[in-house]
Amino acid sequence: MGSSFRNQDNANSESMLTSDSIDTPKRLPKRPNKLQPTFKVLIGLTFLTAFLLLPFVFSGSYLDMLRANAVELYGLLRGELFKQVTGYVGLVFSLFELILVARKRGRSWFVKIKLPGSMNFWRSTHIFAGVGMLAMIGIHTLGATGLNFNAVFLWVFFAVTLTAVMGVAAETGVLESPRRQFGKLPGMSKAMNKGFMIRHLRLIWLNSHIFFVSIFFVMLVMHIALVYYYQ
Repeated sequence: MGSSFRNQDNANSESMLTSDSIDTPKRLPKRPNKLQPTFKVLIGLTFLTAFLLLPFVFSGSYLDMLRANAVELYGLLRGELFKQVTGYVGLVFSLFELILVARKRGRSWFVKIKLPGSMNFWRSTHIFAGVGMLAMIGIHTLGATGLNFNAVFLWVFFAVTLTAVMGVAAETGVLESPRRQFGKLPGMSKAMNKGFMIRHLRLIWLNSHIFFVSIFFVMLVMHIALVYYYQ
């Protein structure tokens, strides 16, 4: 009897040792594979957008210098071939952005446009492609703002880009902020929370962005028609 109890105690102690010595595997949180630009990335895109707009400010100076010091290069960059190639690339950017808009806004349309991938992925792609399109327009125009219709068309495009980048950056900044309340507006009894801030920010920047996008695509068709009419 005594030996059997001792054997049982030894077996229990061995099983406890083996169970304690084996570490149970811990579940690591899965890292999302979606492309989601953070607030820091969006701030970087905002500064990049401002940098890409600088040539349009100083084009009056450096284009004259380029024409005076490098006539052949100036003629190449202002020639029809360069304009057509860069113009077609810019048109591809515009059509791609239009497809992304139709994918998001065309859920109730008769013909639905479906693309593989999540909404967050294509929204982020829409933002990065918009900044890339700004760079392409800068190459196409060499920073020249143009006159009359082209000048208005260019400023509408600037409004499209700035409302999107700055609006998304502001919205993401509120979303990632550790604060839960953001003070009170005159006449409010409660402080503004994140939901209130994001809804009202989106009401301003998103509606403005959609308004300028609508004008942009109308003017884009007119711009293409004018280019081929006067060619």
